[in-house]
Amino acid sequence: MAGGGQAAVSFLTKVAKVAAGLGLTASAVSTSLYTVDGGQRAVIFDRFQGVLPAVVSEGTHFLVPWLQKPFLFDIRTRPHSFSSTSGTKDLQMVSLTLRVLARPDVERLPEIFTNLGLDYDDKVLPSIGNEVLKAVVAQFNADQLLTDRPHVSALVREALVRRAGEFNIVLDDVAITHLAYGNDFAQAVEKKQVAQQEAERSRFLVARAEQERRAAIVRAEGESESARLISDATALVGNGLIELRRIEAAKEIAGVIARSPNVSYIPSGNNGQMLLGLSTAR
Repeated sequence: MAGGGQAAVSFLTKVAKVAAGLGLTASAVSTSLYTVDGGQRAVIFDRFQGVLPAVVSEGTHFLVPWLQKPFLFDIRTRPHSFSSTSGTKDLQMVSLTLRVLARPDVERLPEIFTNLGLDYDDKVLPSIGNEVLKAVVAQFNADQLLTDRPHVSALVREALVRRAGEFNIVLDDVAITHLAYGNDFAQAVEKKQVAQQEAERSRFLVARAEQERRAAIVRAEGESESARLISDATALVGNGLIELRRIEAAKEIAGVIARSPNVSYIPSGNNGQMLLGLSTAR
């Protein structure tokens, strides 16, 4: 029995050693493996060599435990928005909001990690965005920011892409999403619009008066020409034309009176009396 107990203890000891070895091996394997997910890249930091120049792509990879450590970068395009209050060329204050779609330059990830770290975009984009906005806005008057907005956006995009490239950041899109002026400028614009509308109204009234004056001149000239023709015709053939016009006017008046049910005609003859169908004889 004693020999059997010693054999069991020896067997259990061996099993424990094997299990411990397997556990240590599994732990070593797990610490020497790391996974890079889709849309990510990894940069390896080596305790002796520093940041390694190679960029690790997607998949599961090996490293030396304790000696090496992976740092994962998200290389997908991400939106960033920031606001800036800038002065225009005519000393008006304007508030702008800029939206950019940014991603890192994959080939330069080791350099980005060495100089900026994992939060490179939060360190760089707001500062260069404000710098570019102030520089571009200062080249235009306040009203030009509205009338030349595509040109302003193009200048902002060009300058911002160039500045971000100095930090190995790629910008896929740059857009001005909001633009607002101060209260003083807004009131000045409103007053200017009112003044322009009043000026347009005054010009319309002047133009209408000029047209009415010309129409009056034309009418007067027409009436004068008509009177001259009538005078010439009267001098040539007598008063026949005037009598003809008088007859035509009388005919027209008589027709109007005859068609009106509320008008009675009392002839002037017979001492101003109208018999109305009654005989005066007794």
